[in-house]
Amino acid sequence: MFSPVKALIFDMDGVLIDSEPLWRKAMIIGFNRVGMPFTEEDCRKTTGMRFREVVEIWVKHFKIDGIDPIKLEKEVLDILIALIETEGSSIAGAIDVLNYGKAKGLKIGLATSSANRLMNAVLKKLELQNSFDVVVSAELMVYGKPHPEVFLVCAHKLGVHPMECVVIEDSVNGVIAAKAAQMKVFAIPDHEHKMRKEFAVADYFCEDMKEVLKLFKSLQHV
Repeated sequence: MFSPVKALIFDMDGVLIDSEPLWRKAMIIGFNRVGMPFTEEDCRKTTGMRFREVVEIWVKHFKIDGIDPIKLEKEVLDILIALIETEGSSIAGAIDVLNYGKAKGLKIGLATSSANRLMNAVLKKLELQNSFDVVVSAELMVYGKPHPEVFLVCAHKLGVHPMECVVIEDSVNGVIAAKAAQMKVFAIPDHEHKMRKEFAVADYFCEDMKEVLKLFKSLQHV
């Protein structure tokens, strides 16, 4: 099933970097500053979406006049990037998976819903600026995940057919997007979301990146 695999594509938030707690902190601070009574539970409802879409959803939901969604998006991202610079850390085992893929001669891609400047901040923090053959943000694309556009664009830029790609994702939206792109998917949901039935569409369900590496190695020899 895993032959021929020519490319390994990573999601970013929750796969490369443990950013979900920082996202929640930044959103709660930023949204509450403008009078939106935003909570951690609210954060969980829009995981995996482009942040511009998230802002628009919650501005509409709270019905507070005078909020500029674009300005609010920028302010929350400013908070988040500052948190990443001081508190950000890589997901355990993620770099090992990346290095294994490179050692096997696979093309390595990054396909994220996050904004370009956040993507660049994360790559700088983790010292991965030169580790990917292609990095793609869905920020300015027509569609965000769960639409497959970002993965299809990444595969095209890598020069491989989508069916020759393996994706590592942590969100339901990301898994659905990768499967819609006809790619094989390793799902590594966090403990709060792992029971969601939508993850059943993933080809493989792993507890963490260490399990991804072990399984991926075994599949390379099938």
